Amino acid sequence: MSQNVAIVTGASRGIGRAIAKSLANKDYIVIANYNKSEKEAVELKNEFNNIDIFKADVSKRDDVKSLVEYTLNKYGKIDVLVNNAGIDNEKLFQDITDEDWQNVINTNLYSVFCVTQEVVNNMIHNKSGCIINISSIYAIQGGPFAVAYTASKAGIDGITKSLAKELGPSNIRVNSIAPGCIDTDMNKYLSKEDLDNIKNETPLQKIGRPEDIAKCVNWLVEDEFTTGQVISINGGWSI
Repeated sequence: MSQNVAIVTGASRGIGRAIAKSLANKDYIVIANYNKSEKEAVELKNEFNNIDIFKADVSKRDDVKSLVEYTLNKYGKIDVLVNNAGIDNEKLFQDITDEDWQNVINTNLYSVFCVTQEVVNNMIHNKSGCIINISSIYAIQGGPFAVAYTASKAGIDGITKSLAKELGPSNIRVNSIAPGCIDTDMNKYLSKEDLDNIKNETPLQKIGRPEDIAKCVNWLVEDEFTTGQVISINGGWSI
């Protein structure tokens, strides 16, 4: 298999979709994972000959095993893993229920642990690999009404740094990308006033695009000397 093979979780919409398309344009075979957005996933597959799709809830071990087994059986290896799947839960801290908390942690944090654990043996065997975790600016500076989300993303950055040290000797690079405010469905709840305030607080005076994150992914899959980093793509919002 001469082509590189990548799994992108949560790839049917938003940032994940932009990443999948960008890697496909670099001639990667991309397994675009989705869970609920089947229509969008099928449209993505129909757009590219080298994008395959696979339905899996990456917060469930059995689904993850099926996703990885499918990829290895069909394509023989996994060169790149992008852990992008995630959800938000905008609630006052006192109103977060145990179910809310567990749902966010399972989808955002446990999925990174689970998918990476299932993928990494193949990378170790091949002495090569690139793992990119999509974190958040909130993991760096916190965010109101987003304690569960912030905790999950901060945990991702901790996984990133620890795994980079553990897997470095196997020539596997592990990095996080921490987006700022990006124009995706996750931020559709923001009012025009909210968006204007964010723009005013951002040195570049604009909201990011999913393609901005995909460009960073493109760099990380090519770079051979960057690991254990949390790279902020936020227009300067975190300065």
